Amino acid sequence: MGQQKNKSKMLPKSKGIDAASVYSPAECRRKVKHIVLNEANAKIVEEFLQIQQMQDKFEAADVPMPNKIVMFGPPGTGKTLTAFYIAERLNLPLIMVRLDAIIHSHLGETGSNLRKIFEYAKSTSCVLFLDEVDAIARARDSIDEVKEMARVVNTLLQCLDEFDGSSIFVAATNLQAELDHAIWRRFDTRMHYDLPEETECRSYISKLLWNEAVESNLIDDAAQLLKGCSFADMEQVMIKARRKVIIEESSMDYTKIKNAFNDYFPNTMVQ
Repeated sequence: MGQQKNKSKMLPKSKGIDAASVYSPAECRRKVKHIVLNEANAKIVEEFLQIQQMQDKFEAADVPMPNKIVMFGPPGTGKTLTAFYIAERLNLPLIMVRLDAIIHSHLGETGSNLRKIFEYAKSTSCVLFLDEVDAIARARDSIDEVKEMARVVNTLLQCLDEFDGSSIFVAATNLQAELDHAIWRRFDTRMHYDLPEETECRSYISKLLWNEAVESNLIDDAAQLLKGCSFADMEQVMIKARRKVIIEESSMDYTKIKNAFNDYFPNTMVQ
């Protein structure tokens, strides 16, 4: 794996806009500076990355290289960040598919757009990332529309079957129960995400504090307070608390985090 090929190749367009957004490895690196993976997912990712550096050995052994990952679980638990992390570690651009661009009301256009973005990924080394894959991969027997979306699922299955070369395809969903069963079989790597445990909360909060000097028990107290939150919610709470630090020209403390928590979850709304 390595640098992007055919850099001059243009992204396919739909509705007059690019069908995807492009992030360079450097941009990916900035996005993943706070990433925390649980032990199981960290192991899966590291093994996946290791295999990418051993292509010759796998080809010699006639063992297929893994190149398709599906991530599933609640929102805000790190799925998107993992896609950025994989791209950064492989020094490849991340190509994030824009569903608002590829899904089209005209018959056949959605499938055609999908093929174009996969063809782009086959000819240009990248990590192709499709978030909310359930939007185009719902179980075909549950689709009521004029069978158009069922045809889109068939197109996606064909694209996955034909996907080869040096690129990686990563998909994410919060609605795994709604995916077509045939979709699951096309992925050689599966990652399950859940709300972070307290140890992961502590690790994440520590990163969000940027090694700022704080009271010795602050991270433990904050982790206990934020237990049950997603990483995304924790980040928003900590950002709110940091804004107070800046406004008041003071230091971070538990009171600021607790007040930020109450502001973010007014009237103790569901965490």
